[in-house]
Amino acid sequence: MLWRAEDAARATGGEARGHWQAQGVSIDTRSLRHGDLFVALKAARDGHDFVAQALQKGAAAALVSRIPEDVPDDAPLLVVGDVQTGLEALGRAARARFQGRVVAVTGSVGKTSTKEMLRTVLNAHGFTHAAEKSYNNHWGVPLTLARLPQDAEFAVIEIGMNHPGEIAPLARLARPHVAMVTIVAPAHLAAFESLEGIAREKASIFEGLDPGGVAICNGDLAVSEILTATAAAHADRVLCFGTAEHNAFRLDAVTVGDARTVAKGRIDGAPVLYKIAVPGRHYAQNAMGVLAVSEALELDLALSVTALGSWSPGAGRGAREVITLDAVETDMTVELIDDAYNANPASLAAALEVLAGAEPKHDIGRVSKGRRIAYLGDMKELGRTEAALHAAVAGLPAMARIDKVHCVGPLMRHLWEALPGEKQGRWTETSAEMAEGVMRDLDAGDVVLAKGSLSMGLAAVVDAIRKMGQAPAGGDGQGDR
Repeated sequence: MLWRAEDAARATGGEARGHWQAQGVSIDTRSLRHGDLFVALKAARDGHDFVAQALQKGAAAALVSRIPEDVPDDAPLLVVGDVQTGLEALGRAARARFQGRVVAVTGSVGKTSTKEMLRTVLNAHGFTHAAEKSYNNHWGVPLTLARLPQDAEFAVIEIGMNHPGEIAPLARLARPHVAMVTIVAPAHLAAFESLEGIAREKASIFEGLDPGGVAICNGDLAVSEILTATAAAHADRVLCFGTAEHNAFRLDAVTVGDARTVAKGRIDGAPVLYKIAVPGRHYAQNAMGVLAVSEALELDLALSVTALGSWSPGAGRGAREVITLDAVETDMTVELIDDAYNANPASLAAALEVLAGAEPKHDIGRVSKGRRIAYLGDMKELGRTEAALHAAVAGLPAMARIDKVHCVGPLMRHLWEALPGEKQGRWTETSAEMAEGVMRDLDAGDVVLAKGSLSMGLAAVVDAIRKMGQAPAGGDGQGDR
């Protein structure tokens, strides 16, 4: 059992009604499993409106601050003064009883993919707990901790932010043995207004380190000194990774292929070679940081390197898939790079580099030459320089190898106008409008990237591309089989 009624009541200071035992913790009735403790958080909707439904679906109990009218008097409950505070108390208690080692990761770019790399690598050494999704905010971190199994050997906690002062309290809740910052880049500039401000916020993850903890920083940044200064004040050791010579975990050479990345480097002067089954220089860089975590935890390096080779990014975060356009002529394909979950200038530059390195197929479609095509949506929360940052994408080196760029949103209009005519694709206000034309845009042999901030809904474009593979041969693409 994850939580017994009496243990949860003791942890939260709440009142347990009934003698229940919970095997998990859930905040959503759609994904709730039988035996979960349902937490009635207030978000877009008040979770108390779904308590009765959760209990009907088999929830062991519900964490509430009031008893809903449609819930029976004898329902199994944990009644607290405030649900968010109660969830945080559960997370704090779960961390206190945990005997394994905790790793926390943050960064402007790559924190979720790095969290998943860490899950893969640490799982090779022992049972590892991490959030299934990007649960990195004020409720996501305590939820991940509240779900922490007592018999796990490692836990990976992702910590994010939108405004100043968010990371340090979450880091103190997680109390990591190792904390890592992937990169500091222009993101959330509307709230911080400077890269230095973002760096100070990211560096505050080190304030939560357990005594004797290890801090891991990207050592190649203009703001690396901000990271290392804060790290030195809170960590027993500071390890830096990157391409610069002063980094103990140094990346010397990266070869990005069509379907993999090979990296060579040095760890404290000793040579290391590792591979990742996905293209991307940024993945290789963060993977070196993951190896620094492995060293900080005194794990077997060879096993960690081997495990890295089995990692691949998830949907919406650079995952690649081949869409077969014709059931008979199976070489008629489009390759999709689904990176539609989020975007900022650094992650967009990395994604375009991956697209530029991809190899289209020639002489198989209407257009003899396969193309590299991008669908790009607005990057949000960039503050006063947002227009210039979007227009500047046109000047990235990767653009030289990209054939066509379709742009979605008012901010991406600045990029669209900055592109040379031969690279200008379509511009639309919304992703739904863009999605309507993808069948006319694409042809067999093309490699296509979708990238944009989550609120832009580029998933609609991704879905439209996938549906090209569902259309009967010779059909109009609207079939639903």
